[in-house]
Amino acid sequence: MKAYQLGPQNGLESLNLVERAMPVAGPGEAVLKVRYVCLNNRDLQILEGRYGAKKAEDRIPFSEGLGEVVSLGEGVSGIAIGDRAILAHFVSWIDGPFEIRHFGADLGTTLDGWMAEYVKVPAAALVKVPDSLSDEAAAPLAAATLTAWHAVVEVGQVRAGDLVLALGTGGVAMAALQIAKANGAFVAITSSSDAKLEQARKLGADYTVNYSTHPDWAAELHRQTGRRGADIVVETGGQNTLAQSIDACAVNARIVIIGVTGSGEPLPNYGSIIGKNITLKGIAEGSRAMLARLVRAMEATGFAPVIDRTFTFDQAPEACRYLKSGAHLGKVLIKVG
Repeated sequence: MKAYQLGPQNGLESLNLVERAMPVAGPGEAVLKVRYVCLNNRDLQILEGRYGAKKAEDRIPFSEGLGEVVSLGEGVSGIAIGDRAILAHFVSWIDGPFEIRHFGADLGTTLDGWMAEYVKVPAAALVKVPDSLSDEAAAPLAAATLTAWHAVVEVGQVRAGDLVLALGTGGVAMAALQIAKANGAFVAITSSSDAKLEQARKLGADYTVNYSTHPDWAAELHRQTGRRGADIVVETGGQNTLAQSIDACAVNARIVIIGVTGSGEPLPNYGSIIGKNITLKGIAEGSRAMLARLVRAMEATGFAPVIDRTFTFDQAPEACRYLKSGAHLGKVLIKVG
């Protein structure tokens, strides 16, 4: 089969196309024919050698996609040949709280990922895609959308009327917008692009702030909302934006930390964490159980991830460069078969 490998991880150009043997399903495993792969920023960080230690050069990359089950190993139940399926990239995290050991079974890093014509995975991690969801709607669910679900619903405990603040217009932020709106919440979005903010408003954003025009974007959000403040912040900016995220909070807010970028001095408003009784929690994607709840919610509400652009299998390097450019709004897909 055709597959891409990480190579030396010294830049996007290290991604290389090779021929690999077809995977064979062992006990408890399933082999899927890959239909779509979805790109995420961490995929680029891995290719550039910026995501922890370098991985095996022959590792098949990319953490998210959708496929059709074509073979099953001994002892598999709950999934059948011909089913379309997805799975969270921490394949051993089936339910319950996160454990450090799950980093040892991570598609695209410690295990071969989706960027091939076929992928072998633990069958117990699979979530069947219902007929009501298209391939394009389901392919981006298991990483960025699941992370947004974890942040807004599982940790944020969103309720109708809450104000959810999502930073930027990438896959997590756009998914957070849609999930929050499906739960009856108000949503605020930040970006440096007025064009992207206009798109966010078309998708349902109630408040938008251009942080280039308003460097103190937390103050501008308070101005627009009549000093209301955000109940849930989906913090994708890391330390560089956390201080303003704290300033943007309402009393008893929840900040869910996803972004790992940035560094700098200790937060000048550290006391506000206590003064406002803010909860800060870092999260790592989500479990299979969370993904199943997300899929059911999609069936019930009809929301679907925002797709920016779809590339062909042979255009995988170009797709990576496009994601790196930051020109996208929503998800970037690669159609495999």
